[in-house]
Amino acid sequence: MNMQQTDKIPLSLDRDAIWAQLRDEGRAAAAAEPLLGALIHAGLLHHQSLEAALAYRLSLKLASGEMSEQILREIADHAYAHAPHLGDAARADLMAVYDRDPATHRLIQPLLFFKGFQALQAYRMAHWLWEQNRKDLAYFVQMRCSECFGVDIHPAARIGTGVMIDHAHSIVIGETATVGNDVSMLHSVTLGGTGKEDGDRHPKIGDGVLIGAGAKVLGNIRIGHHSRIAAGSVVLHEVPSCKTVAGVPARVIGDAGCPEPSHSMNQLLGFEDYR
Repeated sequence: MNMQQTDKIPLSLDRDAIWAQLRDEGRAAAAAEPLLGALIHAGLLHHQSLEAALAYRLSLKLASGEMSEQILREIADHAYAHAPHLGDAARADLMAVYDRDPATHRLIQPLLFFKGFQALQAYRMAHWLWEQNRKDLAYFVQMRCSECFGVDIHPAARIGTGVMIDHAHSIVIGETATVGNDVSMLHSVTLGGTGKEDGDRHPKIGDGVLIGAGAKVLGNIRIGHHSRIAAGSVVLHEVPSCKTVAGVPARVIGDAGCPEPSHSMNQLLGFEDYR
C-alpha cells in the first residue's frame, strides 16, 4: 500500500477513535518500512494513550545534558495526568493539521515527524508549568523548544485549541500575546512587541485567523475573528473581523474571501484585492 495515497479518514473522531486510528497507521507504517519499526514502536505502539506517546516524544526531543529524558518524561506525565485539557488540546491540534495541511495524509505524521505540532505541545506543557508557578522550569522548556524546533513561544502566552503551525520555522510569540481557536499560521510569523515597553504589549489574534508566511504582527493590537494576513505583511494597526490585510505596513485590501480562512488556507490575493 502506498502510504501517501490513502484517503483521509473522517474528522468526527472521538478520543478513542483517534488513538485507534493512530495505532492502525503505526502498525501499517512499521510493516511498510521496517527500518522505522523501532521508532514507531517506541514513539507510538508501546504506549497506552496519546498523552503517554506525547510525553515520550517531547521528553526525547527536549532532553539535553542539563536535563535528562527521564526527568522530562516524569514532568510531562505529571502534566498530562493533572491537566486533561492538554490531551484534548493535542487532539484538536492534531486534527487541525490533518484537516488543513495537504501534505498530511495520516495522523501519525504530525505526532512523529512535524515540529510545528510537537513544538505546540511543548509550549502547552510549558504554559501549564507557568500557571503552576514553576516558571523557571517553564523557561527551560521554552529554551529547549527554541533550540530543538526553532519555535520560540513564551510560556505565558495564551494559545487556543485547533491551532496549526505549518512548517513552523522561526515562529516567535511574545509573552502577552493571545491566539484564539482554529488559527493557522505558517513559518516565520512573529507576534511581537514594538519596543522595550513593559506590560501588555503583544498582539491578540482572534478565532479562525490565517497568518501567512513571514508576517509580522507587532504591538498590543487586535486581529479580528476570521481575518486573513497576507504573507510578508507587517501589521501595526488593528484589523477588523473577516478582512484581508497585506503590505508593509499592512492595510485592509478587502474581505477575507471565505467564512473560515484558517480552514481554507487560501493565501492567494486576486488583482481586485488591490484596487
